[in-house]
Amino acid sequence: MTWGKAQRLNYFYLTFMEKIRVLVAEDDPNLGTILTEYLELKGYEAELAKNGEVGLDLYLKGGFQFCILDVMMPVKDGFTLAKEIRKLDKKIPILFLTAKSMKADTLQGFKIGADDYVTKPFSMEELLLRMTAILRRSTSTKELPKKTQFLIGKFKFDRERQVLSGGKVDVKLTSKESDLLALLCAGGVEITERQHALKVIWGDDSYFNARSMDVYITKLRKYLKADPSVEIVNVHGKGFKLLGLN
Repeated sequence: MTWGKAQRLNYFYLTFMEKIRVLVAEDDPNLGTILTEYLELKGYEAELAKNGEVGLDLYLKGGFQFCILDVMMPVKDGFTLAKEIRKLDKKIPILFLTAKSMKADTLQGFKIGADDYVTKPFSMEELLLRMTAILRRSTSTKELPKKTQFLIGKFKFDRERQVLSGGKVDVKLTSKESDLLALLCAGGVEITERQHALKVIWGDDSYFNARSMDVYITKLRKYLKADPSVEIVNVHGKGFKLLGLN
């Protein structure tokens, strides 16, 4: 029997890792039922919520390692639910289901902290591929600097605590923001190449991950703008430089 990429990756995660529990928030009962049954067939544990409010109630009971959230839901939409989940857990993988392909929706999802999204209609094979890719990234050993304290202009960056201090208020960074800033700090005066950063932090250099990284770069620039001596510079066709390191 010849297995495709999705089946091989899925076999690895379900054989060598504990069974993954998935929260599925989807208001379409037919799609929700099909999706949860498919995931259970593939060895996951899946629980269905009919809207974002029920989804949050289920999430608060604990035990989930992955979230699949429909964007357009009654009572509480997927973006609102994701924000509330992110306040409680910065690292749990979140994949959005959306009926829209609008750029604004995609960017909003990444700003909230989504790991990926799938546009309806989609194949279950595609969904499985995206899930296993996210799991591979989240469990891979990252080539990040061992150093945990950095001085950037007037800022102090504590990677272990994921805190950037020195501005008007301390900023609590997300895991990806912290990892990306640490990679830029480690690069010093050298260029941090885009492909390297994408593979280390996101796991691959796909188009959608590249767009996601651009969103995070914009957020880091916003945090650092209080000190004019600090700048994240685009090096066209190559990557980024962080200016202002002490």
